[in-house]
Amino acid sequence: MSIIELNELTKSYRRFEKEPGLMGSIKSLFNRKYTEKTAISYLDLKIEEGEFVGLIGQNGAGKTTLVKMMTGIIAPSSGKISVMGYHPNKLENNFKKQYAVVMGQKSQLFFELTPADTFLLFKELYDISDEEYKKNLDYFIELFEVSDYLNVQVRTLSLGERMKMELIVALLHNPKILFLDEPTIGLDAVAQKQIRYFLKEVNEKKGTTIMLTSHYMEDIKSLCSRSIVIENSHKIYDGSTDELFNHFQNIRK
Repeated sequence: MSIIELNELTKSYRRFEKEPGLMGSIKSLFNRKYTEKTAISYLDLKIEEGEFVGLIGQNGAGKTTLVKMMTGIIAPSSGKISVMGYHPNKLENNFKKQYAVVMGQKSQLFFELTPADTFLLFKELYDISDEEYKKNLDYFIELFEVSDYLNVQVRTLSLGERMKMELIVALLHNPKILFLDEPTIGLDAVAQKQIRYFLKEVNEKKGTTIMLTSHYMEDIKSLCSRSIVIENSHKIYDGSTDELFNHFQNIRK
C-alpha cells in the first residue's frame, strides 16, 4: 500500500532580481524583473508503507523542497500529492500528528530545559496517553541508552547525545512517517554508527516509513534498500541502492 504518492509534482518560484547599486534599486521601483526557478519538475513517486528510502542529490537539487511539500510546509505549483491519504498543504491536525521531521542542522529541543521536561511538553502537544507515553519513552530510553542524560539541560549535551534526544522527541507519538534531513551531520564516526543502528531498529521493529536525505553515502548505503536521486529538479534514478552504488563504482573504474 502506497503511503506517499506523487503525480507530476512541480514547484516553481518567482525570484526578484535587480541591477546592482543605487540606480538599480531606483529602476526596480518602476520596472521589476523576475526570474523563475523550478525546484521540482513533474515528479512521480510512490513509497510503500514500511520502506526506508534514501533521497540523494547535490545542494539545490530540490530535495528539501520535496520534503517540505510532503510535510505541508509549502504547497506545490501543480500536480497531485497524497501522504497517508491526506493533502499535506491543508495542514489538518490528524495529518500533522502522523509524521515527524528531524533536521540535523535545526533543533526542536529547548536548550534550557532537560530532555525529560521536553518529552513531557511534546506529550501534551501530541495528546499522547499516559500509557502510550510511558511505553514509548521506556522503549526509546533503553534503545538509545540515554537514561543518564534525562535530567540535565539540553545545552550541556554533546551533539551525538542531542541527536538521540531529537529522535526520541520525533518518535514519541508513533509517527507513521519519519522524514530525516542530514541526521548524522557533524557527528563523529562512532555516533554516526549508533544513529544508523537506532534508525534501522525503528524501521524494522516499529514499521516506521523513513525517508532519509543525506550527503553521507554510508548512511544511504547501510540503511536504504531503495534510493531516489534528484538532479536539477528531476528524478533521474529510483531503484535499488546496491545497483546504484555498483553502477557508480563501475563508472569510476
